[in-house]
Amino acid sequence: MIRFENDYTRGTHPRILARLVATNEEQTPGYGTDHYCASAAEIIKNLCGQQDADVHFLMGGTGTNLTVIASILRPHEAVVAPVTGHIAVAETGAIEATGHKIITIPTETGKITAEQIRAVVDIPENIHSPRPGMIFISQSTEVGGVYTKAEMLAIKAVANEFELPLFVDGARLGYALASEECDMTLTDIADVCDVFYIGGTKVGAMFGEAVVIVNDKLKRDFRYIMKQRGGLLAKGRLLGVQFEELFKDGLYFEAAKHAVEMSMKIKEALAEAGIPLAYPASTNQLFIEFTEEQFVKISEKYVLLPWMKTPETVIARLCTDWATCAYDVEQLIEDIGNLK
Repeated sequence: MIRFENDYTRGTHPRILARLVATNEEQTPGYGTDHYCASAAEIIKNLCGQQDADVHFLMGGTGTNLTVIASILRPHEAVVAPVTGHIAVAETGAIEATGHKIITIPTETGKITAEQIRAVVDIPENIHSPRPGMIFISQSTEVGGVYTKAEMLAIKAVANEFELPLFVDGARLGYALASEECDMTLTDIADVCDVFYIGGTKVGAMFGEAVVIVNDKLKRDFRYIMKQRGGLLAKGRLLGVQFEELFKDGLYFEAAKHAVEMSMKIKEALAEAGIPLAYPASTNQLFIEFTEEQFVKISEKYVLLPWMKTPETVIARLCTDWATCAYDVEQLIEDIGNLK
């Protein structure tokens, strides 16, 4: 079987593995206080154009979201997010388990607008309901969409007006930046956000996410929250080594670009076969509307993730990644053509 159900079916980019092996016998201080983490943090700050930012390395996306949100919200506050947001649908109630409500906003594209956010946060004071305390969005979104710079600036304007921090989940940020529809750079992301993270787990790393805190008010005691939430890795240098290598010679961006190129070839084949997509797609995720018969047929050879069923269709997620094989894509394209 050829697996396309997610972008973490494979292990680690060979360059990162080689670097981990080469540094394996070296002794360093623990908990991210080593020179590899310091070097990787400096590289990231330079790429973001934010020399005063704080950079912290955590293990995975859910833990990162939980830690960042826990560090920002007061006990009576809630986080505003798209109804499709990862914290709302794919983290087993991790945020709610800490006592914080998620105020979800409906969306047909995975993106929410400044106007929608305003409608939620511009409300009279009411001590009987949680107060909105921050805004959460993803770039790219949970269903593969990309916010434009104008859209994100509009959201930031509302966030500033109501003094709400803007947190951007960047688990697939590399794939968003590689999209032809994305008009933002890493510097633009850093300029707009109060805090965001750069996902490594889904873009070639063995594991790891790099949190970038731009807003000075959010920096204090973040490492304490990391430790309390189980996010402070004793062998922290393993994260530093990986991110140092990921951003060496543009490897991160090269890996993401490859995945998006493979995805767009599959998207073209689907269009030629008359098979629609459930959501606009320009990154490494495609949500395909198969008939039941088509899904059963394609599943004989390929593993896709069943996302949603309707009476007429099976919507399945297909992901490419940093190591997707061109030959596998060519086979898939041929088999899509046979579904007509």
